Amino acid sequence: MENNILFWHRRDFRLEDNHGLYKALNSDGKVVPIFIFDSTILARLKQDDQRILFIHQEIERLKKEYQNTGSDLMVYFGNPVELIPQICVEFNIQKVVVNRDYEPYALQRDTAIFELLKDKNIDFVGAKDHVVFEKQEVVKDDGKPYTVFTPYSRKWKARLTDADLVAFPSEKQLNNLKIFGEKQSLISLQELGFTDVKTVDFPGKLVNKTLVTKYSEQRDFPAITGTSRLGVHLRFGTISVRALARQAKELNETFLNELIWRDFYQMIIFHFPLSAQHSFKPTYDRIPWDNNELHFKAWCEGKTGYPLVDAGMRELNATGHMHNRVRMVVASFLTKHLLIDWRWGATYFAEKLLDFELASNAGGWQWASGSGCDAAPYFRIFNPALQLDKFDKQMVYVKRWVPEFGTNSYPQPIVEHATTTKRTIAIYKETLNA
Repeated sequence: MENNILFWHRRDFRLEDNHGLYKALNSDGKVVPIFIFDSTILARLKQDDQRILFIHQEIERLKKEYQNTGSDLMVYFGNPVELIPQICVEFNIQKVVVNRDYEPYALQRDTAIFELLKDKNIDFVGAKDHVVFEKQEVVKDDGKPYTVFTPYSRKWKARLTDADLVAFPSEKQLNNLKIFGEKQSLISLQELGFTDVKTVDFPGKLVNKTLVTKYSEQRDFPAITGTSRLGVHLRFGTISVRALARQAKELNETFLNELIWRDFYQMIIFHFPLSAQHSFKPTYDRIPWDNNELHFKAWCEGKTGYPLVDAGMRELNATGHMHNRVRMVVASFLTKHLLIDWRWGATYFAEKLLDFELASNAGGWQWASGSGCDAAPYFRIFNPALQLDKFDKQMVYVKRWVPEFGTNSYPQPIVEHATTTKRTIAIYKETLNA
């Protein structure tokens, strides 16, 4: 029986410029590509979660691309810790190759699989693919991780060379895939337990060079198409971060900085895994949050009486997307106007955002609440009215999502800006200085 190499797709749904796939295809043996619908992850999702539709559609596309080569993407449903050793026996696997994932659950899962395979003399090999720099590649001179973005980004840019962004031509070596005579059909959404998912138009993955070039001056205005909407594609690896960084490096440094923020938060969650659920600055976990459930409900539904906040939340609820500038405004409003725990907001975003990524979500929410690394100071609070006047003065975005604004149907503000922000600053100050 021939020796085979297993390549396990996780957050890298593409054949082109796929580092782990390239490494597998250059190993000694035929490559068996697989994907696992992880039952542990799927059990946390609601029945109408749109991300499962995106994943299912992309896996279906990827499967057809493999089948066009004479191979196939073998798709499973279950616990990877149990399945991977079984699959290795099924296909006489000598080595398993993956692209690395830095989130706490993924690290625990991969460690467990590594130990199981080691007992069977099967190598478990990782590759860097969904970030430009990982782990200890960009650290302080003393070897400790950065916790402030600006010096991290300086070191990131100083270290960057053309070699870091070179593509891995995995798509040119597909003749090293294992050939399957009989093709496997794809498990359905219903079989996965998702019966309420509605069809939605997902953002495209073509990079608009004009948009990237004008990103610096257009990105803060939610009424126009000034952001790339590529978050979901970066999250699931349907596009290469190296390819995107090459274009950003050439066209717009501000856009490149957004990719560096993404690397930064991936590095933070790798070095400080507790920051996904606990304040990076531990003293912030002592803040006596108000956690008013009626206020939280109004925020979730976009009925706070603050039009920019409400427009953002309604956009999120309707589309699974929210404009980046508006994300900061709604997060600041929840934590510093309503004095509601940032984790409540982070959890809601985790349920709704198509481009949800644990590291960036936790980092962004802690930035807004003041509790994170390199966060906004506790006394810096976005004024939703001023943000509206500055970034949606003609109310185009607001009227798109809050059509009843300006009528008697629109609610009065649930809190008063000056009063609540003054209260929040006092509570933060007292708690942090205690």
